[in-house]
Amino acid sequence: MKNGPTATHFLNVDLDIHSKDDLQPLAQAFGKKVDVLWVGRAKRTHYAHFELASRSTTPDNTIRALCRLINALPKAERGLWNAAKRRDFSVGVQSVAGSPVIDFAIKPEILRLASDLGARIVFTVYSPNRPNDERSE
Repeated sequence: MKNGPTATHFLNVDLDIHSKDDLQPLAQAFGKKVDVLWVGRAKRTHYAHFELASRSTTPDNTIRALCRLINALPKAERGLWNAAKRRDFSVGVQSVAGSPVIDFAIKPEILRLASDLGARIVFTVYSPNRPNDERSE
């Protein structure tokens, strides 16, 4: 028998950025407030994937905290953010087979914060059959 959560649940929010510019300065500007999942380049696009260093229990609180970090960026790094081709708050949800239906609502205030930053809110739902990886708790 598998151990672990028995219901579909929120995992975390990743901040995913795609740009024509090197995003390493963003990682440096965020410092220890984020965990850097990956920063690098593939072909002509630079990518950065971050999570908050501290855990939050809701998508709203996590997105709000990430927005604060973005709004506090120095001018040059904020310019990198603004110039990015894609800025996503990726809400990770782990589905569990046989789990009841569950809603994950994002408050209008959080939608405005993300929109003001030119970001999307994306939901990533992981299959109940996926192997464990670093994005799960």
